[in-house]
Amino acid sequence: MFDAEAKAGAPRRFATFERLESRVRSYSRSFPAVFDRAAGAWLYDSEGRAYLDFLSGCSTLNYGHNHPALKQRLMDYVMRDGVAHSLDMHTRAKAEFLEAFESAILRPRGLNYRAQFTGPTGANAVEAALKLARKVTGRQNVIAFTNGFHGVTLGALAATGNGHHRGAAGLPAQGVTRAAFDGYYGPDIDTAAQLDLLLSDPSGGIDPPAAIVLETVQGEGGLNVASAAWLQAIEQVARKHGALLIVDDIQAGCGRAGGFFSFEGMGVSPDIVTLAKSLSGLGLPMALTLIKPELDAWAPGEHNGTFRGNCHAFVTAKAAIDTFWRDESFAEGVARKGEALRVALEAIAERNPDVVAGVKGRGMMRGLDVGSGEIAAGIVRAAFERGLVIETSGAHDHIVKVLAPLTIADADLERGLQILAAAVARVGRADLDSAA
Repeated sequence: MFDAEAKAGAPRRFATFERLESRVRSYSRSFPAVFDRAAGAWLYDSEGRAYLDFLSGCSTLNYGHNHPALKQRLMDYVMRDGVAHSLDMHTRAKAEFLEAFESAILRPRGLNYRAQFTGPTGANAVEAALKLARKVTGRQNVIAFTNGFHGVTLGALAATGNGHHRGAAGLPAQGVTRAAFDGYYGPDIDTAAQLDLLLSDPSGGIDPPAAIVLETVQGEGGLNVASAAWLQAIEQVARKHGALLIVDDIQAGCGRAGGFFSFEGMGVSPDIVTLAKSLSGLGLPMALTLIKPELDAWAPGEHNGTFRGNCHAFVTAKAAIDTFWRDESFAEGVARKGEALRVALEAIAERNPDVVAGVKGRGMMRGLDVGSGEIAAGIVRAAFERGLVIETSGAHDHIVKVLAPLTIADADLERGLQILAAAVARVGRADLDSAA
């Protein structure tokens, strides 16, 4: 990630952060501004400059910043002194969310899950999923995939492939065996069959797994997309070898990759699903582990978290369901925008063949493969200078990833893509000038 903050010499407006905040901060290094307010697809800094947001809180703001319907529901709840924090006690806010989730999300999709509120982050949900799988099966090993990202707490980090994050653990990552994701060795190698062969071989060297955990679209790993056939084959491997199938839908879910769940229409039935990021709708911390009822083996309080009862998030999560998921119109609009995004990115790639190797992703979770972290950082920098916030992903930070709000107006989406196109072209010209 390009450290624009450091290059700027930490001007006075960043002095408080330089003095008091840990060096661990990252996004601020690419986007050197002090942001003050936000609405829809737009961020505004303290100096009044506007930026189109193609980062969306790393897919935490699928419905944009401060959506009026969600914001009003929360304001009404706060003004009537609704319960804010409840641990795991019963509250009206939680009941109304659960009923809405069942009626509008689970039941129409033929799904039957129990909801475990784990705490505020996706990593909390993953930790609970892995722990439960081990408890249910009596096994320790978990299969996770190349380029997978599941969080940076120790259990989730063991399942995460990224060496930068794993290197900060201070302890060996344990309890996980790495397997190759769909297409990792190219289109002609069936990695699901490869995994099955290893698990079937008594000398394959892999302990029987408690679970297989995967993302259908690897967000941080570089927008690698699993095919329906591969997902079905992996589920068959899990069933054959007595493992649970866990789908991490933290970044790809809530409409980002198509459908509320990214695995819709893929012909699989996960045993456990993890959700977070855009689940609350308004950017409030909320995570959920969905468990098939027959696997709900927890003893009371066996897994817990102080902030598993964020009633403000329950209120806005229900508002998001009521506003966007009671019929098919929102999903249809997202599908249309996703197709427009694909076409626009492919056009950028065609106009800049010396910079862009290809387009990756699915739905409204797509990006440009520029083959180099240095080139991607240059594009991010050039885009920010033109008023666009956008990030990178992939093993070498070589994917410029578009995570625009799903609610973005067509004109704003087009404008942001024009800025991105100009940034790509500018980096391409700079490379040509340098070569000359």
